[in-house]
Amino acid sequence: MNFRNPQAHEEPEINLIAFIDVLLVILIFLMLTTTYSRFNELQLNLPLANAEQLPTRPQEITVSLDTAGNFAIDGVVIGSANPAQLAGHLRRAAANKPDAVLIISADGMASHQSVVSVMEAARNVGLARVTFATQTISGS
Repeated sequence: MNFRNPQAHEEPEINLIAFIDVLLVILIFLMLTTTYSRFNELQLNLPLANAEQLPTRPQEITVSLDTAGNFAIDGVVIGSANPAQLAGHLRRAAANKPDAVLIISADGMASHQSVVSVMEAARNVGLARVTFATQTISGS
């Protein structure tokens, strides 16, 4: 005896409408919480370092650069100069210092081209030992 209803047997279905609703809510949440940033320029504040200050050495040449592109070698201002002129000034400053260390003391907002010009002039003169002066971070 068959007591079942003779109607057609339907396969169970997964309700996709609730699944789509949940996915749309998650998509809207992700779109609202995602941050989109554009890198038009990098905000750099140079130079700072957390290092101990070394005592001054007698065999050093200090080249200072300001934001306007003016140079000073061992405290003597020479104004703006190209790498060839800088090389001449560095050669005179290194004449009596055979194994001198070149210390580049550049303003944090000085152009990178000015620093590269000093490094190129030092290479032309033969000063291989180059270092950069930094400010110490206060409060450490």
